[in-house]
Amino acid sequence: MARRRKKGDDPISQLVGLLSLFAFGGAYYYTNSFIIGGIAFAAVMGAALWISIAQSAKREERLRKSGIREIDKMDGLQFEQYLGLLFRSQGYKVEVTRASGDFGADLILQKNGTKTVVQAKRYSKNVGIEAIQQVVGAMKHYGALGSWVVTNRDFTDAAYKLAASNGVKLINREALIEMILLMNPTAKPDPKKVIAQFQSKTHICDKCRSQMVLRKGAKGEFYGCKGYPKCRNIKAAR
Repeated sequence: MARRRKKGDDPISQLVGLLSLFAFGGAYYYTNSFIIGGIAFAAVMGAALWISIAQSAKREERLRKSGIREIDKMDGLQFEQYLGLLFRSQGYKVEVTRASGDFGADLILQKNGTKTVVQAKRYSKNVGIEAIQQVVGAMKHYGALGSWVVTNRDFTDAAYKLAASNGVKLINREALIEMILLMNPTAKPDPKKVIAQFQSKTHICDKCRSQMVLRKGAKGEFYGCKGYPKCRNIKAAR
């Protein structure tokens, strides 16, 4: 199960600070010079800055190769289709269920005789317990042996606890990125192509044929008709 990264815990920064102080103290102790001590302090800080820049560049390249920023631009339907292609590339037989009513599962995976139900959550915030409850119900409905929830973000603490007690596998942003990067570059789907392929199907109002735009409300994101207030049609953005 993916683990949630804790905020406010930065041991590297603390270590750099301590090393810088030790460098200053050691240099001053042996030379009795504030200038040399300051040079030693600056040298350690400079080395740490260089390492930080290199790591930042590496992280940026990792994000670029994963295509996660394009995935963040998807709506719920596009994300489901993208995951369908992603899992097919990994050898799963995939059924995307949304078109016929999903009963709590957006995708059904089968591989080596094992059926797994998947909830796909393309969110701009952390996923709560509702997704866990839905996929647990779907597992029983479809007779599956496994259940997953996949998101481009993270999960709430309550969601992690409920998933652990129900044996639900959680794939958060970091785990999804890692999964994509481990795949053969020629096999993984292109997020931009998925967005282009399914855009016209998911952004047109079925009442007035105007464009649907992504909006934010008290209960999260949804698609609202661009013709509002004349047309008040909305669609869920999952």
